[in-house]
Amino acid sequence: MKIYTKNGDQGQTQLIGGVEVAKNHHRLEAYGSLDELNAHLALLREYVNSDHRKEHIIDIQKHLFRIGMQLATPENLNNERIAQRCEEISKLSEEKILEMETEIDLIVAALPQAKSFTLPGGCKATAQCHICRTVCRRCERNCVAVSQEENIDGNILKYLNRLSDYLYVLGRKLCLNEGEECFWDGM
Repeated sequence: MKIYTKNGDQGQTQLIGGVEVAKNHHRLEAYGSLDELNAHLALLREYVNSDHRKEHIIDIQKHLFRIGMQLATPENLNNERIAQRCEEISKLSEEKILEMETEIDLIVAALPQAKSFTLPGGCKATAQCHICRTVCRRCERNCVAVSQEENIDGNILKYLNRLSDYLYVLGRKLCLNEGEECFWDGM
């Protein structure tokens, strides 16, 4: 089987259900940025020493694929099986949001209070966390753009908002494990 189909050579692709759109369509920007975030999370996973954190990152990566499927599904698609799958993902997102909040709370409980804005960096893992966090924020902005044009699952925005918070506090935790945080001096 060949990996290339040549179907997209003119800048078009298909959403789930065969709806043809340009490759810069707002839905593709949204799930394409999720794909980019997923790749950055893969690198972050390589820098993390905790098995629990690695497993949590893998769980996040899997859920980003699920959200990508939702974003690749046009709102007016008339397919009961796919609509049911999107609804299942939405319910799972609710659970994942609560899990993320629990993880955030556990990490924050072990952190000193930040006195100022945290500068990205401090160690490789923290730097990668901040790259993931900023890409996650772009994903969120892209999903907001989709939501302004079409109906999307509101849990997508909540999940991405929580994920960027998680990546921020995880970055702080990883930095403190290896060294000292650096804060912006306000000037």
